[in-house]
Amino acid sequence: MRRSHKRGSRRAASAASVPGALLLGLLVLVAAGAGAWAQLRAAMSQPGPAGVPVRIQVPEGARLRSVLGQLQRQGALRHALWVELYLRLQGRQPKMQAGLYEIAAHATARQILEQFAEGRVLLSSITIVEGWTVAQMRHALDADADVAHQTAHLSDQQLMQALGHPGEPAEGQFFPDTYRFAAGTSDRKILEMAYQRMQTTLAADWARRAAGLPLANPEQALTLASIIEKETGRPDERPKIAAVFVNRLRLGMRLQSDPTVIYGLGERYDGSIHTRDLQTDTPYNTYTRAGLPPTPIALPGAASLQAALHPAGIDALYFVATGQGDGSHQFSATLAEHDVALRSYLRRLGVTGVGASTGGAAAAAQSAAAQAPRP
Repeated sequence: MRRSHKRGSRRAASAASVPGALLLGLLVLVAAGAGAWAQLRAAMSQPGPAGVPVRIQVPEGARLRSVLGQLQRQGALRHALWVELYLRLQGRQPKMQAGLYEIAAHATARQILEQFAEGRVLLSSITIVEGWTVAQMRHALDADADVAHQTAHLSDQQLMQALGHPGEPAEGQFFPDTYRFAAGTSDRKILEMAYQRMQTTLAADWARRAAGLPLANPEQALTLASIIEKETGRPDERPKIAAVFVNRLRLGMRLQSDPTVIYGLGERYDGSIHTRDLQTDTPYNTYTRAGLPPTPIALPGAASLQAALHPAGIDALYFVATGQGDGSHQFSATLAEHDVALRSYLRRLGVTGVGASTGGAAAAAQSAAAQAPRP
């Protein structure tokens, strides 16, 4: 019996040792796993190897593995697979917003992933200048290396159709301002922002316009604002310039604005207005045609829009440059007053023998003294 008891004890001891070995193995595996996990976590917070900022373009729908591999090849990450393994063990599948990213020098993997998740893309900017034509605006967009060019091949008419506004003239419809955008943004999106900004601004200004203006709709206000924009760069004079044109519209007088003539000449404009230019009829020649031109002639800014809808309370019908070199003008209510101001201006230019004109200084100067430059 004792011998039998000893054998049973040995078997029991052997059986008891099996769970112990398994437990010990599991403990070793757990310890190894914990150590590996600790290493992975530590690796996520270690400074990256790149000593300078690294830029990477993330396209729409890019896969995480592809982006991490690219970062490793560019030196921003040491072990792309470790980062992927860390995320998989956590059950995370971070979404990356498309765009151009600039990864800071020595950025950690954790910081890089946070930057992707938050969409902190590299921002660029472009300034649309007040008084530019649509052609000038589009040229600036076409020349910007940070813009994705989708509309460069389109005519102005096709552009407006692509923006969802078929049949609408492109000129004047985009608000001049500085626009910030993620590098790689399409020119179409930037133009959509500028278009919407102009429509919102114009609608708000039109709703608060002065009473009794000889303007039938916001589009006419936009056209008038574009003429004001081209006539003067002095903020203090814009409401006065607006008053002259509004007063003329009320009386049925022709606007006789040189910038409209220039716009109508297009590529034929050689830098000077000649008598033949003032006498040659075009849809934009406000010396030969009454009323406003058919479309704006430039992109007016906020101040010109305000001036068009809130002109100064003066009875002036004429203005001419003072010739003082500061861009200022002399405003007159009568032709006789204007003639005096015009003679003073021409004397400053060294031009004599010029009579009165119902138009601007350019009309008088060009008709009687071709050597006089446009004011």
